[in-house]
Amino acid sequence: MQASNQTAPQANKETLSSYPTPTVKRRLISMVYELLLAFAVLFLPFLVFEVATGASHTPLVEHMRQALAFIVLGIYFIHQWSRKGQTLAMQTWRIRVVMADGSPLPMKAAVLRYLLSWMWVLPALVLDYALQLQRWHALYAIFAGILLWSLTAFFTRDRQFLHDKLAGTRLIQLPKPVKTAATPARS
Repeated sequence: MQASNQTAPQANKETLSSYPTPTVKRRLISMVYELLLAFAVLFLPFLVFEVATGASHTPLVEHMRQALAFIVLGIYFIHQWSRKGQTLAMQTWRIRVVMADGSPLPMKAAVLRYLLSWMWVLPALVLDYALQLQRWHALYAIFAGILLWSLTAFFTRDRQFLHDKLAGTRLIQLPKPVKTAATPARS
């Protein structure tokens, strides 16, 4: 059950800090999967919220809805990163977040990383609001912001995104799990 913890070989004394950085492509694909999982994480809290507010769309309720998403996602990501350094999507793609020296993330670093990770979309959201962009234009601005932020990985030697550099964290690529020989069935 603890397969993600067993992927780091202890026998050869290799530290997590020496693991390679996942490719930008791999991290972006993992983020798409993460987005799908985020919808699942938000489903129940949003269902309860919509029932409680009568699915109102007043400005106050819209802001409360945004705050709810920010808080629920924060609890999910901060808990997963500080607990074992991986969300479900990161486990699937064998990616782990660690401190720059390879040590596990303390809660404080996980909180900082979560807040800084909003830089993927925050500038675009501010631009959307300032220019009152609607529908496709707003979506294009968000995609452009994500594209520009992903390019920050190419400005560092170790290909870490800017929010990881600022938080003192890094993403590492874990090796493929070692396959164990199947035990023959007894008759």
